[in-house]
Amino acid sequence: MNRVDLAQVQHRFKIGDKVAELAPNITEDSMFYEDGKPIGFYIADIGKYSQKAAQLADIADYELRSPRVPKSEMSRGPQGSKADKMKRIAEGKNLVTQYSAILGAIAPKPHMRRPYPTVSSVHSVKSAQKFIKAMLMLCKESENILRELMPEQYEIQKHLIAENTPSKYRFGDLFTSSISNFNIAADYHIDKANLQGCVNVIIAKRKDSSGGNTTVPSYGATIDSADNSMLVYPAWKDLHGVTPIQPKAEGGYRNTLVFYPLKGFKDYTE
Repeated sequence: MNRVDLAQVQHRFKIGDKVAELAPNITEDSMFYEDGKPIGFYIADIGKYSQKAAQLADIADYELRSPRVPKSEMSRGPQGSKADKMKRIAEGKNLVTQYSAILGAIAPKPHMRRPYPTVSSVHSVKSAQKFIKAMLMLCKESENILRELMPEQYEIQKHLIAENTPSKYRFGDLFTSSISNFNIAADYHIDKANLQGCVNVIIAKRKDSSGGNTTVPSYGATIDSADNSMLVYPAWKDLHGVTPIQPKAEGGYRNTLVFYPLKGFKDYTE
């Protein structure tokens, strides 16, 4: 595994800026260090570490794309506005759809008149149970890989989750939640709602498409979103975004299966 020592560089980007097309400069298995300490890593193919994880990612990806899993659909980005979408449907044209599905815990949102945590409604959908099971098992496999490659981070995160999150709001041992993002290229942002000191896991599924790479301008790093790749990174820490996703053939897509740790649950006991 390559060692990548991250060093801060100047950039002009801010939260909400669009991400331009950028070729990845990290494409091989790499451990990321800052000030001599590992803070994350990239694996180009999780199958090298866990064939079970690769199989589970395939199942979760397949189920997400089926009508069995309820999704929140988006009408922005490459597919255009809702009016554009309806026009293309009327013309019989297949278009790139963008949607997401959340599993696990949802933190309190007082500004939305919901000052209490909840669990995603997807869990109550009978047809989505295979997807949910695959994602939970994939989460555990991802945690095993994290424990193997970053044992200190594994123990720190396990302690932080145990200390800050009641068990009913946990997804696995190291996370609270999961989101699957289909064809969504996020603008520059910082995951400020995440529990500090923890890392996210991002597993990519990509078919007949390019782009969808995670870029961190503070370090001049753009990480490949190869099919079956796994990125582990503290998303609460730095500005980052996703490069545009470009289908190369009809039906081409990029999907990410993400596990993340939210804060905001500590005051809600068992």
